Amino acid sequence: MGKDKKVSKEEKNDKKNNTAQAETQEEAVDAQTDSTQPEEAAAEAETELDSLTAKIKELEEQVAQLKDKELRQFAEFDNFRKRTQREKAETYKNAAADCILPFITVLDNLERALEASVEDNDFKSGIEMIVKQFREVLAKQDVHEIEALNQVFDPLVHNAVNQVEDENFGENTICQVFQKGYKMGDKVIRHAMVVVANP
Repeated sequence: MGKDKKVSKEEKNDKKNNTAQAETQEEAVDAQTDSTQPEEAAAEAETELDSLTAKIKELEEQVAQLKDKELRQFAEFDNFRKRTQREKAETYKNAAADCILPFITVLDNLERALEASVEDNDFKSGIEMIVKQFREVLAKQDVHEIEALNQVFDPLVHNAVNQVEDENFGENTICQVFQKGYKMGDKVIRHAMVVVANP
C-alpha cells in the first residue's frame, strides 16, 4: 500500500512536470505565434500599401490621359468652329460675288455707251446718272474697281492679254486696259484684262 502511494506521488509529480512542460511549450508556441503575427501583419500591410500605391499610380495615369484627351478634343472643336466660320464667310463672299458679276457686265456696257458719240445730251446725261448710281450701289456692297492703267503689273489682280515695247511706259507697266477688274473687299471677283509694256 505504501508502495502505491509512492507510485501515485511519482505519477503526480510526473503529471505536474508534464503539465508544466506542456504549459511551457504552449507559452513558447504562443510567443512564437505572437512574434510571427506582427511580422505577417506588417508584410500584409506592406503588400496592401504596394497594391494601393500601384492603383493610385494607375488612376493618376488614367486622369492624365483623360485630361490630355479632353484638351485635344477642345482644341479640335475650337479649330472646327473657326474653320466653319471661315468657310461660312467665304461661302457668303463667293455667293455675293457670283450675284454681282452679271451686274458688272451691264455696267461695262453702260460705260461703253457713254464713250460712244451721241448728239442727244439728255440721253447721255441719263446714262451718266445710271452709271453713277450703279457705282454707288456697288460701293455699298464693298465692290471697287481695280486700278490698272499706269500701274505695275500684278498677276494677282491683272490678267495680261498682250505685251508691247513702249518707251512712254516704265518696265512691266500696264499701258492699256481692255476690261476693268473688280474686287469685293480683298476678293478679286474679276481680273482686269490689260496690255503690259516692256515686260
